[in-house]
Amino acid sequence: MQSLSELLQDLTRANKTKILLVVLDGLGGIPLPELNGQTELEAARTPNLDGLARRSSLGLTHPVLPGITPGSSAGHLALFGYEPLEWIIGRGVLEALGIGFSLQSQDVAVRGNFATVAYQNGSPVIIDRRAGRPATAETENICTCLQLAIRQINGVEIIIRPVKEHRFAVIFRGANLDARLSDTDPQKEGVAPLSVRSLAQAAESTAEIAAEFIRQAATVLIGEKKINYPLLRGFSQLPNLPSFANLYGLKAAAIAVYPMYRGLASLVGMKVLDCPGETIEAELTILKNHWSDFDYFFLHIKGTDSKGEDGDYQGKMAVLEDFDRQLPHILSLKPDVLVITGDHSTPARLKNHSWHPVPFLLHSPFVRCDHDVTGFHELACRQGSLGHFRAVHTMSLMLAHAGRLNKFSA
Repeated sequence: MQSLSELLQDLTRANKTKILLVVLDGLGGIPLPELNGQTELEAARTPNLDGLARRSSLGLTHPVLPGITPGSSAGHLALFGYEPLEWIIGRGVLEALGIGFSLQSQDVAVRGNFATVAYQNGSPVIIDRRAGRPATAETENICTCLQLAIRQINGVEIIIRPVKEHRFAVIFRGANLDARLSDTDPQKEGVAPLSVRSLAQAAESTAEIAAEFIRQAATVLIGEKKINYPLLRGFSQLPNLPSFANLYGLKAAAIAVYPMYRGLASLVGMKVLDCPGETIEAELTILKNHWSDFDYFFLHIKGTDSKGEDGDYQGKMAVLEDFDRQLPHILSLKPDVLVITGDHSTPARLKNHSWHPVPFLLHSPFVRCDHDVTGFHELACRQGSLGHFRAVHTMSLMLAHAGRLNKFSA
């Protein structure tokens, strides 16, 4: 049986329509007592989004499956039409590609978090998984120190690169490496880091190298007050994804500030546009400047997720309100199809990704408008005409509303 992406590849036809996918990372929330039982999206003042919702079709998406909490790569791959259960991509590859690092096929890449630990009886206990979100310049200095101290382990080259804030990337370069290793980040505080483990016999020597890297890095950093321990997630090697252009016949561009999302867009073959600023306004300036150059745009906004992970519900509301103020500039471009959604939910109440379905808005001249909804939020989307569906169907909905799909079968 054909996969969904193969089916769309067969049905796709070309035209001159413009498609825009806006991903408000971590968009969904759950009710907060501090907001009188409302979510961040319900409580935020978003008159432009609310008005657009009544001229659009709404629904809720499951990035993977009901009850499954997705990682960012799974959530985005689904939105791009790639089955996340088939294409599992580690964070390390995405971080490395996102900073423009040229990975080789045998490289093992891993994403690192600099963390703050306290030593109890000689053993580390995590105090802050993100080391207080240091400035990127501080992380750059730490990475330089580590790179000078750790150049190779067991004949394998060690490459250390800063990413953003507390994030960094490590690339192991050598022969017979295997990425089937467990994460060392327990993704909670007040506990010890996990030990790296091989998940296959062939990965045992790579696990030894990774464990030695952690030991040496912790020794170098032991005198630092905040950035004093590395946590590693997402050991991975380059996959061979089919290209977005070949699947859908679209000339696609990505606008994202955070390296991981730039890496993911690059991996599927999108043109990643440079963005000199980090504000929503700066990203929209790039969108306007390149509007005539591409058929499809992926616009990523990170702040909703960052604030959710920090438990900062007011900060998350502020990002939503900022986006709402900028929305008229998007609408002035008159995209033929506009989707506004998230890759997953990041409720501030949970301070992490969650399994909750994600609000979804589809706008085009051919939608069945949900005139009676009260706005754009979880409750309204639950009542929307699109219902609940898997996020992997986003591309078929966008292509259909853009008039880019032929009829299926006789």
